[in-house]
Parts: sequence; structure tokens; C-alpha cells
Amino acid sequence: MIDERIEAQRIADNLQEPVEKAGELAEKLGLTPYPVNYWIVDYDEMNELIAYGGFQERYPHWRWGMQYDRQRKQSQFLGGKAFEIVNNDNPAHAFLQESNTLADQKAVITHVEAHADFFANNEWFGLFTGRDEAPDNRSDARPESGPDATAMLARHAETIEEYMTDPEIDRGEVEKWIDHVLCLEDTIDQHRPYAPVVTDERTEDLDTADVADHLDDLDLTEEVRQQVFDEEWLDTQSDDDGSVSFPDTPERDVVGFLRKHGKQHDEGAGKAIEMTDWQKEVLEIVRRESYYFAPQKMTKVLNEGWASYWESVMMVGEGFAADDEFVTYADHMSKVLGSGGLNPYKLGLELWQYVENTANRREVVERLLKVDGITWRNFRDTVDFGAVRSVLEPPAWLEDVPGHLDEIDPDDPRIDAKALERARSGAIDVETYPWTVLTYDGLVQRHYSLVQAQNRGFLGRIGLEELERISRYLFDDSRYGSVEAALADVEYARGWDRMREVRQSHNDVTFLEAFLTEEFVDANDYFAYEHSQKSGEFRVSSTDHEDVKKKLLLQFTNFGKPTIVVADGNYDNAGELLLAHRYNGVVLDDKRATEVLKRVFELWGRPVNLLTIDKEYDESDVEVARRRDREPDPTEVGRRLRYDGAHVTVEDVPWEDVEHLAATDIDYDTKPDEWLR
Repeated sequence: MIDERIEAQRIADNLQEPVEKAGELAEKLGLTPYPVNYWIVDYDEMNELIAYGGFQERYPHWRWGMQYDRQRKQSQFLGGKAFEIVNNDNPAHAFLQESNTLADQKAVITHVEAHADFFANNEWFGLFTGRDEAPDNRSDARPESGPDATAMLARHAETIEEYMTDPEIDRGEVEKWIDHVLCLEDTIDQHRPYAPVVTDERTEDLDTADVADHLDDLDLTEEVRQQVFDEEWLDTQSDDDGSVSFPDTPERDVVGFLRKHGKQHDEGAGKAIEMTDWQKEVLEIVRRESYYFAPQKMTKVLNEGWASYWESVMMVGEGFAADDEFVTYADHMSKVLGSGGLNPYKLGLELWQYVENTANRREVVERLLKVDGITWRNFRDTVDFGAVRSVLEPPAWLEDVPGHLDEIDPDDPRIDAKALERARSGAIDVETYPWTVLTYDGLVQRHYSLVQAQNRGFLGRIGLEELERISRYLFDDSRYGSVEAALADVEYARGWDRMREVRQSHNDVTFLEAFLTEEFVDANDYFAYEHSQKSGEFRVSSTDHEDVKKKLLLQFTNFGKPTIVVADGNYDNAGELLLAHRYNGVVLDDKRATEVLKRVFELWGRPVNLLTIDKEYDESDVEVARRRDREPDPTEVGRRLRYDGAHVTVEDVPWEDVEHLAATDIDYDTKPDEWLR
């Protein structure tokens, strides 16, 4: 044990300088992260942290053990490797696995600093903390507001542990109750700030069925009931048409609705009864944690891409990976970016680079369109793109600071004069950390995207339609006499400034909607695929950018899960719950839907209904389509599933009852009219 502590301390000592320097570099680059506490952990501890979602303490439940086992098997049998985990907290906490190489640790540290910046500045994370406005500039002050998630989750763990050890409460019942709620953990309104559910029993409206149940609880004689609370009186408790319906508009926060109006089912009495205090508290705990983790699920591509981008700038662009570490780091990145399936790191990184490049390109084009003799019509024939890139290249001293240290002008705005003086005196290791003598302006030009090798064709790819659009909105009528004069006024920070604006306000859905353009899809060879009813296999369905966008939006809307809302809390005036599936071209899995209804029943106490749209295929149409090498056209029909505590029934409903559930503003059906041959 002593030897292990000594080894851990040695590793920590070696990482002290990279941690400090990464924080300094992140701020130089314009990031404003939460402070980060770094912890060295072993293999088993890392697996535990991953299972716990990045925290050291969670409420007792079997799900954590299942996730731990899955993570351990993934690393053992599938070759997965845990590089890092960081949580959204102020200060943030990042965990480094002690067995990783120094190159891996540096990559993790730079990656984490960018994550902490995203946590601190993205407004979707601010919804949980109540942060009104995220910083949008390069202030030296770090964001002050932030979650105290570690303490919150520890309190939750302690509360549920107390319930589980209470001799008057069955531990199995607590776990079962958690299971019921977890089945619905993503059915919250992630677009609204978190607020605890507050119920006022004195003012909460009761439907007719509720009144009848409360009369049963009073244990009145039948004579008194008939004389005072007869059927006519009960009918007057309803509204004019004999029906009480709520909520007024569909409620997205299903868990919150159940917390406010739900009950438990008493199997012995065969009716709904009030939830116990511990049931209400556990339900609200799971709901609160769902709201806390929601922004991370909503920004997976955005956040991982952001972290990968700045990690690359620091590790490669600023040489944070030493020469003898570079091959190891390259292998590290190839594993992260090269994994199969929908890779949020790769997609996010490519989209962020596209945001940067398009903003920088627009800045340059706006300048060039003000040059005498250049218009949007002759732009591509007149402008020498190679010459433009040469002018935009950073000066030699900016690319090689150590080699030109004595030549640098300390009064240049791209230079930190005090740091330059210290570097010349030997107080700063400028060979290892050349960025220390540069200001933000210097770093912006040093990393200007349009002159980088992989982007050298980007400026010339601009189309006539975009040129015309930019020209149309050029309100400044000042002119330049030459291309060189126009380029002298280029704002090199345009791309990074735009990236910070996007980082502040977007989530994955809005990010994809805004920036997954035809140019991006074509340049990166993205495509959509669908399951073929004809062949029974998945196949490429389209390379059109609109189809690709719809496919991706479908996977990220509502965390990629079906959107379910509360349509009526007194369905058919019988106290039943009616849920509605907002259909987007993808039908529900009947088996899973049935299991969810059974869970919801336990939280409502009465029968639960689910309205949805299903697809039917005529066997003869399928056979004809197969012979003609086409996909059959399905018929969409309305369905209602119902669970009464004992049986599940499914019945067809008229199309007019479900027509409003079909997506209209965005068509998520990515299958084109004619499949690619």
C-alpha cells in the first residue's frame, strides 16, 4: 500500500507542471473554464467513476454495478481504454488513470480544460444552475456561478441510503420504486430550467373519480352517502360537459407531472392511494438528477467536438505533446476519432472546424468584395487564392518564436512585453512554451485556419450563391485600392469569436440544424442509411445533405428517444392517464412501450393509456416492391395501448385522433422517394 501511494505521488508530481501550463494556455486561447481539480486513480477506481457518471458517490442501486461490469468487460474484451472523465461542477473534477502514458495524460488535461470551459459558458448547462447569462467574451474572470453537483449527489445518496436502511421501509420496495422512475428519467422538459415540484393539497383540483375515492376513505354509511353525496352531486363536481381535463396543453415533463399528480397502486385495496413521503422524495431526487445530466446528453457532439478542437490546438499547434510523445498522442487521437458508428468526437470536431473556416472565409471575402474591380460575379475569376493565402500567412517570427526571440518587437500587440522580457532573461522556457510570450491576438494569427494545409482549398470553394448573399448585405461602402490593402484589415479572430458565440447558445440539435450544410456533407462524405423492408438489411438511402441532416436530427432530438407527453390526466373522465407519442416517422417498439406503461401505472395508480402512430405493410405490396427493387409504402394508422394493472390491450383509433401527433415542422423520415440503386 505504501509503494502504491509513493507511485501515485510520483505520477501526480510529474503532472503538476502540465496541469498548470494547460490552464495558462487555455486562458491565453480565450477559454474561461471552471477551475479543475485533478485526481489520480487506478484502473478499478476509473471504472467505478465511469459507472457513477463521473462522481465518487451515488445513491445505492443495481444499475451502477451493471454499468461497472459493462465498462470493465469493454476494456478487457473489446480493447476499450479509459482516458478521462470530468464532471460538470464548480470546481470541476477530472480523474486521470495512473496507468496511462504522459502523452495520454497531457491529452486528457487539455481536453478537460476545454470541457470545463464549455460547462461554464454554455447556456443549456446554465438552465440547471439558474445562471442567467453565460460570459461571451475573453474576460480574465472565470464564471462564478455553477452547480454544486458533488454535494447534491452526495445528499441524494445519503437520503436514499437512509430510506433503504429504515426498518419500517422495505429495501426492495425502494429499489423497485427507483426502477419505475428511472424508466422515465429522460421524459422531462429539458428545454426549461429545473424547478422542484410544489404541490398544495388544499388547492389541487380533484376530478370526479378522486372525490369518490376520498368518500370511500371517509368510511361513511351508505345512507349518508346517498343523502348527501348522491350521483347528482358528484356530477356537479365536473365542469359543464361532465369532464375535467388537465393539463391545458401537453406536458413534456412527464416525471414532474407524476410527482405532482401521481399516486401509488394499492394492490390489496385495488385502488390508487397517496404516495408515501419517501416515494415522493425519491421521485424528485431522480427527476432532479435527470435535469442535471440533461445538458450533457443534449450537447454530446458540441461538447466533445469543442474539447477535441482545443486539445488539438494545444497538443499539436502549440507543441504541448513533446517530440518523443507525439507518436503516442497520434495513436491516442486515432483511437478517439476512429471509433466506428456515430462518433461525437469526430463529427463535433469536423463541425467546429467548419464553423471556424466559414467565419474566417466570410471575413476575407467581405474584405475582397470591397476591392475596386472585384464583384461577386467575377470573384472566382479575378481573385488569386494562392496569393491571398500567402498574404494571410503569419510572419516567420510568429511561427517560430524561439528562433526569432531577439528580433521580436515588444510593442507589437501580438506580444506580451513582460513575458518577452522574462523569456529573453531565461526565466521562461520559450522553447517548450513559446505561447507564453504571445497575446490572444498573436495566438489567433498563429493558428489562423485558412492557411493551414488541410484547409488551403476552402477559400476557393465558395459558391456564387454565397458570394451574392454576402455582397447583398455589405452595407459599408468604403473601398480598397488593392487586395493587399483589404487583407491588411482582416480580423484574424473572426473564426474563434464565432465559435465562442455558438458554444454559448447551441445544443446538438440546433448545432446540426445550423451548420450541417451541403458543403459540409459533400466534403466529409456523410450519408444516410435506413433499414430496408425489402432486403431486411440496412443500406445507404441517400447522400443528400437534407436527408443526412434529418437522420442526425432524429438521433439527437430528445436524446434520441421517443418524445412522450402527458395529453390528459383524466382521460375519459375516469382518472386514467393518457400519454401521447409525438411521432416522427419512427414507430415505437411495442414490447418496450408495454413495459414502460407498466412502470407508469405504478406511479399513477390507475390505468395508463398511450396514443401513437404505427405503420402497417401489406404483404402483397412488400412482394411487389421486392420484385421491382423498391421499398414498399406503409400505411400509417392510429393505435392506443392501455394497461390496467393486469392486462395490456391495443386498439385501433380513428386517424383524426392521432393526426396531430405526426411531425409537421420537421420531417424526420429520411427515406427518399426513390432509394439509391
